[in-house]
Amino acid sequence: MDLDETAARLGVPVADVERVHRLAGDRPSAPLPARADAPAILDRLAVRPDDAAEIMAGWPDPDSPLWTPELRWLLDRTIALVRADLGGYGWLAPGPELPRDRGPAWRHLYAYAYLALVDVVRAYHRAHGIADAVSWATLADLGRNLAIDRRMRGEGWPVMQAWLTLHVRGSLYELGRLQHHRSDSAIELHIPDAGPLTPEAVSASLDAARAFFPRHFPDERYAAFACGSWLLDPQLREYLPADSNIVRFQRRFELEPYQEPDGPDADVEVLRFVFRTLTTPLDALPRRTVLQRAVVDHLTAGRHWQWRRGRFPI
Repeated sequence: MDLDETAARLGVPVADVERVHRLAGDRPSAPLPARADAPAILDRLAVRPDDAAEIMAGWPDPDSPLWTPELRWLLDRTIALVRADLGGYGWLAPGPELPRDRGPAWRHLYAYAYLALVDVVRAYHRAHGIADAVSWATLADLGRNLAIDRRMRGEGWPVMQAWLTLHVRGSLYELGRLQHHRSDSAIELHIPDAGPLTPEAVSASLDAARAFFPRHFPDERYAAFACGSWLLDPQLREYLPADSNIVRFQRRFELEPYQEPDGPDADVEVLRFVFRTLTTPLDALPRRTVLQRAVVDHLTAGRHWQWRRGRFPI
């Protein structure tokens, strides 16, 4: 195939297409579920009706005029690329960021790849003795992230498409309030948008992880829980009550010395998570909660939030 022509037709850099071609090689892909089964699967994945309707409208049927040869190639090789790293736990971009205004096939290509990998990762879970309830609770993060992206008018998805490869590679597990991500020596904690971060809910999730990983991954040894997040920024204590859920969550961690991050911009991530917008002017953002007022006041004063890392022993 001509990679330059494929990239031009997809409207993405040639280097992105070359990367997919290199990483996927001739490795096996995986089929999507049957169209007739898809609505029930989308429901189990907590996909909202409006998002599910778009996904079904763009379904890659063999005779669909929405699916050009280069789109079909990218879908097949993206599935192969992610499947080849089954069991891996590093961050993995599945493919290039597509121009999503070209219709549902373009907008949801990586959601179709996720659907094709659901059975693959559930087989991986079963091989590790993981309960079906944990599998579905974990994989249902697809619906949550699609809903966030819709609320953000498409601003959320570029980050999420790499994030969701953790779920379909068996890297991450949702155990109660927190998501737990396998890594080299620590269990990395992630905090989904799923209600109050109460100390009781956090403790229950940590206890579940203390039992889960030795049982299902006995060859892996973890000495600590770790987290990297703007939620660990000690500047929040200037604004939040000492008994707030966020401050009590912070107190569990011993922070590492601050370093300018190579990855997430903390100001951007705070706006993404607190307001679910990256384009609304500061003076137009809501100020209904203590946290919202803190974020706006801090940035309006010309200050910046910090992405901090911390850990504590298991």
